Amino acid sequence: MTDTILISIVMTVVGAATPILLAALGELVVEKSGVLNLGVEGMMLIGAVSGFAITSITGFGLLGVLAAMGAAAAASMIFGYLTLTLTSNQVATGLALTIFGIGLSSLMGEGHVGQTVEILGPVFPSFLADHAILRVVFGYSPIVYFSFVMTFAVAWFLKKSRAGLILRAVGESDISAHSIGYSVVGVRYAAVAFGGAMAGIGGCYYSLVLTPMWAEQLTAGRGWIALALVVFAAWRPGRLLLGAYLFGIVMTLELHAKAAGFALVAPEFLAAMPYLATIVVLALISLRKSVGSLAPACLGQPFKPTT
Repeated sequence: MTDTILISIVMTVVGAATPILLAALGELVVEKSGVLNLGVEGMMLIGAVSGFAITSITGFGLLGVLAAMGAAAAASMIFGYLTLTLTSNQVATGLALTIFGIGLSSLMGEGHVGQTVEILGPVFPSFLADHAILRVVFGYSPIVYFSFVMTFAVAWFLKKSRAGLILRAVGESDISAHSIGYSVVGVRYAAVAFGGAMAGIGGCYYSLVLTPMWAEQLTAGRGWIALALVVFAAWRPGRLLLGAYLFGIVMTLELHAKAAGFALVAPEFLAAMPYLATIVVLALISLRKSVGSLAPACLGQPFKPTT
């Protein structure tokens, strides 16, 4: 295997892992607050189409990213209002958000199908980003480096900051947190908005970096992998980073096997590998009794204060 091929594989792995990592980081914070939002896929699609549309209109990729964050966060607020204010079922509402996101993104993107935009390219100078070897470090979109920064920022926030401690307390015992004066609903609203914004960034990575074009259901179910990854990582940001790149490797193997004409396995099976890996991971985790105890105690439970 030549250095060029190896570098190409590494960069493909990074590209495949980054949007999953971003969406999963947002969902991890949401679940740490005690809320289960299954609408990640829908929010990613809303972010993807919003980012693409604004970039296409303005010509500025940064504005597209900000639009993706805002649109996905706004969609997450619909979920937040229904589940936190009206205390509707979180599982059903999250699934409805995904269906809503798929439909809304198809409607918004109808006039953009097949269009392309200028790629949100590397942040470093071309003599580094285009170098035959150095591009493996410097040749990525700023969103990639942002994902690494956010991994460490979320880890620090949850473990070291006072606000992170409050969020974890709300997720572990909402009644106790409420009794000592913390706004459980307020904290959860903030967490849900953050999760939506991160899913939006992950979604626009597909339409502004990987493709860069718009097509219906562009994320191809990656939001579900992000959801599984949070459980796989046992709600720990460091493990989330490793898990995202593990899934990135699985996806990359599928792409390179197809490109190499690997004929021993059907192409359809190769395409299904990331999702099969998700099912296997969840099945193995379910056999470990210790994993259930790592989940936030109030995860998925509506908050109903006694006073």
